[in-house]
Parts: sequence; structure tokens; C-alpha cells
Amino acid sequence: MKMKHLLLINAHQVYENISSGRLNRTMASVIKEEMEKWGYEVRQTDIESGYDIDAEVQNHDWADIIILQTPVYWFGAPWIYKKYVDEVFTAAMIQGRFITGDGRTRHDPSKQYGTGGLMQGKKYMLSLTWNAPKDAFGDKDQVLFEGKTVDDVFIANTANYKFCGAEVLQSFSSYDVMKAPAIEGDIARLREHLAKIVGQAK
Repeated sequence: MKMKHLLLINAHQVYENISSGRLNRTMASVIKEEMEKWGYEVRQTDIESGYDIDAEVQNHDWADIIILQTPVYWFGAPWIYKKYVDEVFTAAMIQGRFITGDGRTRHDPSKQYGTGGLMQGKKYMLSLTWNAPKDAFGDKDQVLFEGKTVDDVFIANTANYKFCGAEVLQSFSSYDVMKAPAIEGDIARLREHLAKIVGQAK
């Protein structure tokens, strides 16, 4: 049986006395351990430690599943992740990888936007650590998100993978990690979530 491949991206950015990155390192290590248990070969990129752009393009081509482990800073991933995406996806586009265009052509601009991807068969998943509590999501009476789910809030993050043809999987979240952490329970839930993902990927 052909071994499956996982690209694990840790987007944590250290802020002294606020966010050291220990939790995201822990969750990334759980993902790596669990996916290796399920027979996946894992390559891991820790963005803050540096990366080679062309190697990251190749890692995306190699991967069957890409998982982003990231804290949520101001309702998105840290800016170093946006820089990573801009550099890696732009390099891939120039090289004719990931996408052929947006799906439309000058000869036929009526084709649906976002249908030019080359990443069909690949899957992308978010694993997030939030200060926000779980109750903040999916409830129209909540002031901030007004009923939006985590996946709704993070559409700007997942859209580039969908644009390139990858399937976006349901995200995983550790909630309320600053004021009411439940890390052991989060780790158990993450293992269960990954088991479901592996089942879907067979």
C-alpha cells in the first residue's frame, strides 16, 4: 500500500510574555504522532524558523493532506503565515503548479471563477488555538460573530486552497485557551478528529 503524505505547517509566532508557542508545539506534535500512527509520512515546516520557498512548493506537491497548526491572532493566523502563503503560492503559480489560472479564459470568461486548480485530491485542514470560547460561534445572539462558525470566520485562510482545487476539511479548534484551558480534553478531541480525517482520506 502506498504511504500517504502529510505536510504539517506550524504558523506560531512568538510574542514575549504573551504567547511562547508551547501549546501550538504540543498540538503539532500530537498531529505528527497521530498521523504517523495511521501510516503517514510527515514533513513539518515551522514558519518562524525559516523555510525555502521552492522546497515548500515541492512539499505541497508531495502532500496528500496539508494541516495548518496556528494560534488565532486578531481573528486570523499570524502575519508570517500570510507572507508564507503569498511567497509559496505565487512561486507555484509562476512555475505552473497548484493552478492553471482562475478557471476562466479571455475566450470564455463565463467559466466559474475558482475552477482552475491543480490540487484536486489533496485535502487541507486547520487546527486552531483560540482565546475565544466555543459559545462565541454558531449563535446568532453572540455580538461578535453573529452566528458564524469557525469555518465561516476562517474562509479567507481556506479559500486559497479551495481556489487551487484542494478539499477543505472541517477545522479543529482548541477554545478559551487563555482563560479556561482544557488541554488534555483538547488533545483527546484532536486525536478523534484526526481519526475521522484519516477515515475520510482512505
